[in-house]
Amino acid sequence: MTRAAESEVLIESLIERLEAAYVAPEGAAAAASLVRAELARGRYESVFGVELCERISADLLTATGDRHLRLLWHDGVGAASGEEQLVGDLIEQFRLENQGVRRVEQLERNIGLIELTVIPPAALAGEAITAAIQLVQHTEALILDLRGARGGSPDGVAFFVSYLMPDGDVHLNDIVEGANGPTRQYWTSAYVPGPRYLDRPVYVLTSATTFSGGEELAYDLQALGRALVVGEVTRGGAHPSTVVSLGDNIELRLPIARTVNAVTGRNWEGVGVRPDLPGSAGDALELALGKIAQPARVGSSG
Repeated sequence: MTRAAESEVLIESLIERLEAAYVAPEGAAAAASLVRAELARGRYESVFGVELCERISADLLTATGDRHLRLLWHDGVGAASGEEQLVGDLIEQFRLENQGVRRVEQLERNIGLIELTVIPPAALAGEAITAAIQLVQHTEALILDLRGARGGSPDGVAFFVSYLMPDGDVHLNDIVEGANGPTRQYWTSAYVPGPRYLDRPVYVLTSATTFSGGEELAYDLQALGRALVVGEVTRGGAHPSTVVSLGDNIELRLPIARTVNAVTGRNWEGVGVRPDLPGSAGDALELALGKIAQPARVGSSG
């Protein structure tokens, strides 16, 4: 099969997936129109592998504005041999990253810090999150460093928020699949297997690369009045996605739902989470520490 023919097969497979499951039907139509036009123009003929995926992904972003929607290339034959293998690889990645808990530290003045890189499903990350909270349970204030958090699972976020809210259910978000549902609600849990962190202020550090599930944690805590967000406007990806194989080496990240926050009725798609205390990502920790040092505390009483 020629390179042009391979590109055509890939594009048609991509469009089929978009038309079947992409969260925004009008976006699927716009993306299909653009990539077919670029295919006919020969834009995809002279490239292969990573460059081909990047070129198509750039066109998908142009058509939809959706930063979750993209193609990824995996080196090695069979690297992306199916959705089951892709999910297995992702679970192994979570394990190697300690379920996203990169650092737990007690700073000066008895301030706790938890740094997260990702927020996996609660079934995977529950023990690591619980252990992190236990290590900061006696601190006077808590800083959540999400500057490098690139994603996560809605139920993992709900599990984390549960530790910061009182004993009782709090409605966080609805995840609406497709144009009209079905809808799944996410609430905090009435039970958590560790001490809750209440009656003390919480600060969330963000950067321009904080994305997806990391943004959800920041957005939820800000909307609930439970945390002060410090740093940069985040990247702006609020569409939960699934992993789809489009061949031996190509993976499609396909957004299949939209998030509706129970407090705001909106989400952060395309606009990001806007900090309460703006500043550069590099200065965010010092800004938060300076705010903590001020006499007045922020955050709800839990």
